[in-house]
Amino acid sequence: MRTPVIIGNWKMNLAPSEAKALLRELRELDLDQSVEKGVCVPAIDLLIAEDILKDSDIKFGAQNMYFEESGAYTGEISPTMLNDIKADYVILGHSERREYFKEDDELINKKVLSALEHDIIPILCVGETLEERESNKEEEKVRNQLEKDLKDVKDSDIEKVIIAYEPIWAIGTGKTASSDDADCMCKFIRNYIKKVYGEDYSEKIRIQYGGSMKPKNVKELLAKENIDGGLIGGASLKASDFEQLINYKK
Repeated sequence: MRTPVIIGNWKMNLAPSEAKALLRELRELDLDQSVEKGVCVPAIDLLIAEDILKDSDIKFGAQNMYFEESGAYTGEISPTMLNDIKADYVILGHSERREYFKEDDELINKKVLSALEHDIIPILCVGETLEERESNKEEEKVRNQLEKDLKDVKDSDIEKVIIAYEPIWAIGTGKTASSDDADCMCKFIRNYIKKVYGEDYSEKIRIQYGGSMKPKNVKELLAKENIDGGLIGGASLKASDFEQLINYKK
């Protein structure tokens, strides 16, 4: 059985004072211990997360990372910096990084390999746009992302990767991704891993859904065979919502 993994992506929200308040709330919650849980916070909040979440079962991570260990890369965070504060995760290839900051698959691949080299769990985001889905190119798009982003990832490392499927076409378009839509693409991703890495690894790798998972739909989504968790946006910014998501089995 794959351990469910639900991780909040705070995006560019919560200044340090606000982060302290929410993290203290989260730490006091009675959360299902059978669910792996965490938050990926803005860079300015990372040290706060390290301090408040230590000795708890809530993990934390960054929303981005450069692949070099050090150097003249103003504004970037290195894997060794994340190691120093014992960060568990880093989100890589998020649709917003790809669209707004023009990150391409070659760069994302370097980041994935660097994260694995430094024992940081990469949460690799993949997904298609509305135009690509309406043109029946969704599988082609996601396959290309997986091929390029996971290039040179070893068999022994692939099960450490978490893949988050983002249906970009259902974000802010008025379209809705059903649980069947989500499971279908997650199954496609799992079958791709099976083809490249073998069945054992395809059964071990965890695939999240990254398309507006909320307390009202979490049970339906996580009941699907190929959906192992969620990468949560807005619903991770309220302790009550986060609690309901983690405790979805109750």
